[in-house]
Amino acid sequence: MVEEFAFDNTEERRKVRQNGTGWIEVIVGSMFSGKSEELIRRLNRARIARQRVQFFKPRIDARYSVAEIASHSGHKHDSMPVSSATELMAAILDETQVVGIDEGQFFDLELIEAANKLAHQGKRVIIAGLDQDYTGKPFEPMPQLLCIAEFITKTHAICVKCGSTANYSQRTVESEARVEVGAADKYEARCRKCFIPHADAPTLHS
Repeated sequence: MVEEFAFDNTEERRKVRQNGTGWIEVIVGSMFSGKSEELIRRLNRARIARQRVQFFKPRIDARYSVAEIASHSGHKHDSMPVSSATELMAAILDETQVVGIDEGQFFDLELIEAANKLAHQGKRVIIAGLDQDYTGKPFEPMPQLLCIAEFITKTHAICVKCGSTANYSQRTVESEARVEVGAADKYEARCRKCFIPHADAPTLHS
């Protein structure tokens, strides 16, 4: 389920393009909401338009592949694993027109400055990531990126408990670490009513 704010439309993007500057697009939502799939779709369209694209992912995320980004539904796209925003910036080519970044929440706060710098250079920057951690708190640097983005897309999943619109990522394993890379083996999509902070998660399966 993908929902876009009214101002995220073709006419607005055309105005930005005519101005000769770049911009930032941010795709956020819970796990299993189609963030990576939407990112891959936009990058594929850019390639079809014969634009030069570079795609990055955090090195820590090797769930499906080391050198590919993959959505939970199986869609894949070649990507370059990097350990920091600094490493990402060092790999950017002058001729690149579109920069895609997946799992933005796994990057350091320097990603904010990097995204702004790329946009000022005239590049289209598309970043996807979780807006909340497993406790339901804002997951930096995604909230800050939302503030500086020209275009914002909020995606939603389906709650596995009741079928309502899911906005939370429920952790289902014992771990208090904020960063715990995983997929369906460690997380479920939950709505506001069915979401329980991780401390109480084990009782859900008793």
